[in-house]
Amino acid sequence: MKIGVVSLGCDKNRIDTENMLAYLEKDGFDFTPDPAQADVIVVNTCAFIDEAKQEAIATILEMAEYKKDKCRYLVVTGCLPQRYMNELKDGFPEVDAFLGTGSYHLLPRIIKDLDGKNKVCVPNDKDFRLHTRARVLTTPPHYAYLKIAEGCDNRCTYCAIPQIRGRYTSIPVEEVVKEAEELLAQYPIKEFIVVAQDVTRYGYDLEGRCMLVDLLDRLCKLDVEWIRLLYLYPEGISDELLDFICKNDKICKYLDIPCQHISDRILKKMNRRITKQGIVSLFEKIRAKGDFCIRSTFIVGFPTETEEDVYELEDFLKFAKLDRCGFFKYSREDNTAAARLDGQIDDEVKQKRYDRLYSLQERIMNDNTKRRIGSVEKVLYEGIDDEAEAFVGRTQYDAPDVDAKVWFGSSQCLEIGNFYPVKMIASEGCDLIGETQI
Repeated sequence: MKIGVVSLGCDKNRIDTENMLAYLEKDGFDFTPDPAQADVIVVNTCAFIDEAKQEAIATILEMAEYKKDKCRYLVVTGCLPQRYMNELKDGFPEVDAFLGTGSYHLLPRIIKDLDGKNKVCVPNDKDFRLHTRARVLTTPPHYAYLKIAEGCDNRCTYCAIPQIRGRYTSIPVEEVVKEAEELLAQYPIKEFIVVAQDVTRYGYDLEGRCMLVDLLDRLCKLDVEWIRLLYLYPEGISDELLDFICKNDKICKYLDIPCQHISDRILKKMNRRITKQGIVSLFEKIRAKGDFCIRSTFIVGFPTETEEDVYELEDFLKFAKLDRCGFFKYSREDNTAAARLDGQIDDEVKQKRYDRLYSLQERIMNDNTKRRIGSVEKVLYEGIDDEAEAFVGRTQYDAPDVDAKVWFGSSQCLEIGNFYPVKMIASEGCDLIGETQI
């Protein structure tokens, strides 16, 4: 049977999908990127916030339409059934099987046993951990994600991740390094993107201390040119970690630091473990260390947020001049502490605040980009944009899919997945335009 797979959500979910594909491949299944040609369609879902849940439901219903033709079975996996198994099993007659986040290894057998009559529902303990190094990359072969931990212990009041993914559990250093080595043996990888809900907590459950530097030291010895870190909670960024990043050329000078707000009152209600002054001091320290790209995210419209809180955040954005930034409108998630707070904000107010902050930050980022015109930077070439008639790539200051790109020309033939020096000659928004210097 041919399997079609749709993967939704975050990079950590993508890795789960790649593990799932490896199990299916080992069992002899073939894959197709076209759901119209699939005998079985698998949708790996996200359920982090309301928008993600709505996207998952819409995708399930869209894929169910293929059952009118060639598709025999529809399987839904991941965070949505992990979180809402009881509600889903009776609400979607189109779906033949639901699997939680720790059941991917069972997928080949379940698919073989499907009969179209009996629905299969396989929940699992949210703290169950099944780590496999087997992967079928769904990214371009020149970069891969490395998940170094599962779950989260931070207990932010707005977040449902602990309900879905359980407690923070680090994957031992040796296991992560072996996985990286095996991926390098299979693919021409130039960049590893190290990912966890909070990479700065890595190792505390193993040895009672942060072991991120230990891991990075091992990864830096591998034959890879870039190592990128996602995501670093501000209170966990130590001087030791910053110094190690500064002195190692392989580690991208790119720090994704989710702050979520700047008002001390809101940070406390969010159960964040840092203050405004702590964030300001950290950013000043990072800027003093060297040429770092700082990315952050902020939640707009958290319960009880006032106009004064938003003004405070605007002032911080003007001060911080973040290179990359994202905003989320607060999503009132089931069974979270923030959902029970008084002072919930109207959706229209959230949208207006979101638009204000987004507009301000966009101007800041565009100005930051203009200042890079005239520089020569190392660019990872990733493909051709036929419409723009240009090559497309990324610098170390840009993570795939979420950040800016470099559009450039060259008089020489280029190979996707290789690095080239590019002189920046113009900008368009946050994107840069350049020419190769070869």
